[in-house]
Amino acid sequence: MNVHAPALAKAHTFDEATSVFADDVIENLAQHPKRLSPKYFYDAAGSELFEQITVLPEYYPTRTELGILRGRGNEIADIIPQSAALVEFGAGATTKVRLLLERCDFGAYVPVDISGDFLNAQADALRKDFPGLDVYPVAADFTAPFALPEDITGMAKVGFFPGSTLGNFEPHEARAFLRSAREILGASAQMIIGVDLEKNERVLYDAYNDSAGVTARFNLNVLVRINRELGGNFDLSAFMHRSVYNRDRHRIEMHLISKKSQTVRILGRNFSFRPGESIHTESSYKYSLERFTALACDSGWKVRESWTDQDRMFSVHALAAAD
Repeated sequence: MNVHAPALAKAHTFDEATSVFADDVIENLAQHPKRLSPKYFYDAAGSELFEQITVLPEYYPTRTELGILRGRGNEIADIIPQSAALVEFGAGATTKVRLLLERCDFGAYVPVDISGDFLNAQADALRKDFPGLDVYPVAADFTAPFALPEDITGMAKVGFFPGSTLGNFEPHEARAFLRSAREILGASAQMIIGVDLEKNERVLYDAYNDSAGVTARFNLNVLVRINRELGGNFDLSAFMHRSVYNRDRHRIEMHLISKKSQTVRILGRNFSFRPGESIHTESSYKYSLERFTALACDSGWKVRESWTDQDRMFSVHALAAAD
């Protein structure tokens, strides 16, 4: 895909998901400052680009979290009920969940993701490698309420939310998500969640501004998607990727910066950009162990166990639904 050329294809026939995408894009680009939700990064191309990001030398979260899951896998397995249903919020590639499936005796696996095609492909691969495991993919926006498959109604529920995705939420959104997950999973649920930690700012900057430019292509791909699905006419060569650390808010911010004065047309609406104007596409909050514990407790959970790597770059937490 040549992400530097504007896509001029006609918009597809709108299904329900595309209509929601369109409404969100129009509403968010009309704001000042302009923004787009990071959940729209993950079409098929975006999901593939993100998988490339996870193996970049600058990008520490994936390999560090995998190290914790491998090293502490037996401890995690000890606190998970046998034959429970594992519900993964925002399931992507199966690398991390396989570590749990290999160590724990789950009765079913429910991957939930907005990207249906990618989700089903990953589910098919898991069925081949774990033939005794029932896999029930759910194509849904995991940030909103959704129904679990009836087949797992009688099972204990364990949520899985790896990859520090919680950091993409504003604090009030993170609280709302954790409360929603507790409601979906039920009163006696548990949850395994990955949380990125505060650290040296240079390490953070390099992780989101890789030398190979993969993160830049990932960021720009959301404009490719708008062009393809909504008939937009973004000229990708007129925008540049920028990531900065906001020290006061403990977060990395990812932006697309307009290089010039320009007007973009989407679904009959014009959106004007000044030179240097930003579309804020993602925030990635970094937590201390104390601030995450407070967030979990305020969201209906209690922290049973917490694990970090030796350098305290990343953390994995086992939560239990509070009374």
